[in-house]
Amino acid sequence: MIRILVIDDHPVVREGLVASLEDDAEFEVVGAAGSVEEALPVVGARRPEVILLDLELRGMDGLAAIPVLTAAYAGARILILTAYDTDERVLGAVRGGAKGYLLKGVTLDEIARAIRAVHAGEIYLDPRAATKVVAGLEPGRRASGTLSRREREVLRLIAGGQSNKQIARTLGITERTVKFHVTSVLNKLGAATRAQAVALAGQRGLL
Repeated sequence: MIRILVIDDHPVVREGLVASLEDDAEFEVVGAAGSVEEALPVVGARRPEVILLDLELRGMDGLAAIPVLTAAYAGARILILTAYDTDERVLGAVRGGAKGYLLKGVTLDEIARAIRAVHAGEIYLDPRAATKVVAGLEPGRRASGTLSRREREVLRLIAGGQSNKQIARTLGITERTVKFHVTSVLNKLGAATRAQAVALAGQRGLL
């Protein structure tokens, strides 16, 4: 079961999200708050694995809150759910450590998919947000350094259509380790999906 904390300063939105998420047997909503200040005691006490975070909040805003929330519990993964998709917000959230970025108006099914993805260690970006992340990178520039030898191996196997389980078997490592490498590859390439990572790697001569 995935433990979730919802932070949104609109009571109707917050209550609607909580009610909808609690209908899924895979999710446990451990708390809901209207501000980061209200949320911090819950983070420390209930240790949510995924924090659904709005960016426009009273008190501390969402961008500033990302490192504060993860410092309160290192196991928490931040999934942004907001109405704002400016370059500054999207890039600021991703660079700040958010693992996902959704725009309000998405379906509940997509929110659920995003929660499962970030909980599994993946990056999940709304297509509009992904476009801004890629556009925010200088041509040919990696987001955070070059790929390691192991990351290149994982990338080549992804390009070959292998799943995480197949990659783990091929390389003789755990599936959890594969997920870590996949996330690192996506981050370094500035990609939102595995397919996009392969495409970008091909453009940069990494395959």
